[in-house]
Amino acid sequence: MKDIIVDFQNVFFSYGERTVLENVSFSVRKNDFIALIGPNGGGKTTVLKLILGLLKPERGTVSVFGKKPEEGRKFTGYMPQSAFFDLSFPASVFDVVIMGRYHGPVKKYGESDKKAVLNALSTVGMIEYRNHHISMLSGGQLQRVLIARAIVREPELLLLDEPMSSVDPATQESIYELFHELNKKMAIIFVTHDIGAISSYIDRVFCLNQKLYYHGPREGSLGKLAEAYNCPVEILAHGVPHRVLGRHKR
Repeated sequence: MKDIIVDFQNVFFSYGERTVLENVSFSVRKNDFIALIGPNGGGKTTVLKLILGLLKPERGTVSVFGKKPEEGRKFTGYMPQSAFFDLSFPASVFDVVIMGRYHGPVKKYGESDKKAVLNALSTVGMIEYRNHHISMLSGGQLQRVLIARAIVREPELLLLDEPMSSVDPATQESIYELFHELNKKMAIIFVTHDIGAISSYIDRVFCLNQKLYYHGPREGSLGKLAEAYNCPVEILAHGVPHRVLGRHKR
């Protein structure tokens, strides 16, 4: 189908002797908003790296925008799981975001790059902070700057790996609303442990733990989430989502 932008077919992947993905198949369409949920070590980040072409499947195929992942990733923005930042490094908000327009060691940034940075900062609500040193930002503000870096190339697909990991609950809702707005322009795959988020924000859910237990509308995901996590899962949501996990079976 023409609107399929990511296609996994019978993908297997291992790190040494440890199998991480086993016969995983799914597709992502234009303007999908997908939560990729599962336990630690279940293969979520590996899926993102396969989409980016940073890893190659042992068996099966991955295509991105109808091309090999390393070719299709030029249409993809990526925000990795929160990495360590040396906040004393002499970099402004503008400096961090323009890194997303990197052309290699020879070609310099042009006016189009600078304009794209300002557009991205405006989109995430951080334009007034463009000259601030990164050490002056709160956790939520820094996440918005990193999102701006991921979208500064105006991608058609945005990959987000645990973007709420360093954000306080009061700030999370506004960032989810930002993703909702971005989703009007691009497909989003959102790796998260925040199970409650799927009840309010996400259209489709992928439940992954080596195998893909479920991929479809959020309404049918809870039973398969329990299977993927191998424990009961219940959700209570009011305002900022809260979640409650039932007892594990002894």
